Amino acid sequence: QVQLVQSGGGLVQAGGSLRVSCAASGSSFSNYAMGWFRQAPGREREIVAAISSNGRTTYYTDSVKGRFTISRDNAKNTVDLQMNDLKPEDTAVYYCAAPRDRYYYVPIAQYEYDSWGQGTQVTVSS
Repeated sequence: QVQLVQSGGGLVQAGGSLRVSCAASGSSFSNYAMGWFRQAPGREREIVAAISSNGRTTYYTDSVKGRFTISRDNAKNTVDLQMNDLKPEDTAVYYCAAPRDRYYYVPIAQYEYDSWGQGTQVTVSS
């Protein structure tokens, strides 16, 4: 497993922007896809976005397409989630995650991930 430390997030008004970042330990970061999940109160954790190991392939859940951008810097072992045009329904705790294996595809299922960041609160007021 890899250690993941998150930063960023916070409180913003609807229509605003926030960025959450995740720093990973270890020398094999560039070999693994990465993902961002979120969990709102009373709801199950869901995938938000994922990115392939080389950054060329990305996945976004439908509700964030066109508003969120996932990116990574393999030289710095970081993965970011830029969130624009935020909506109150984006309010949740956001988690970065590393998958359990070097999948040939971009994993989007929670069970495919076994390393998690500590979580970062994102609150969007209306």
